[in-house]
Amino acid sequence: MTQLTVTRTEPVTPVIRRVWFRSDDLSAFTGSGWTDRYVKLQFPDAVRTYTALFPDVEAGTLAIDFVTHGDVGVAGPWASAARPGDRIEARGPGGAYRPDPAADWHLLAGDESAVPAITAALDALPADAVVRVVILVDDAGHEPVLPLPAGAELTVLHRATLPEGHGLATAVRALEWLPGRVHAFVHGEAAEVMHDLRPYLLKERGLDRDQVSISGYWRRGRTEEGFRQWKAELKAAEATTA
Repeated sequence: MTQLTVTRTEPVTPVIRRVWFRSDDLSAFTGSGWTDRYVKLQFPDAVRTYTALFPDVEAGTLAIDFVTHGDVGVAGPWASAARPGDRIEARGPGGAYRPDPAADWHLLAGDESAVPAITAALDALPADAVVRVVILVDDAGHEPVLPLPAGAELTVLHRATLPEGHGLATAVRALEWLPGRVHAFVHGEAAEVMHDLRPYLLKERGLDRDQVSISGYWRRGRTEEGFRQWKAELKAAEATTA
């Protein structure tokens, strides 16, 4: 376990709050090259998984972005109320994705839940990287500021104005498919990501598994525990049809 102490907080968007931490020992992050690096935070009655941003082992600092929805959930209310000196324990980091430097271009897509990992991926890319980024947020006031390389093109979708049936998957399908080898990172609401975007990338576009990092971070209409059950059921169903 690593003990993290809050040093300050700041808003990233109206629903994303960044909490900065300090620790006497971040040695677990030494050599961690994943940009989707995550830690499991130990709250009083639950464990939640979050992307660790900008870890500095020597300085003992890192940041975590929390999606907040008022009093709903466990981690969001904690982050909203966090003050300097508050402490929390973390396990990790884990991770499995980093933009492939050999790829000709990169696709990064997701909703608010994926913004931290997308931010870390963009921060790791060279200035001349060719990137297509698709972000889904509530409205114009919720757009995050991203560290976009010069060769990046950003598409921001607003839920408030989207036609019925249109979302992240529709926008990704509408992108011009660039020549060369792509490396994709696509995460967000599980049903849209797993039932629409995953078949699109793996089957319709014919990408190899090592070209794609894709999974659901949450499930509409489900609690965290309900989402875990949904993932287990999906995994079991896919195993029987494999």
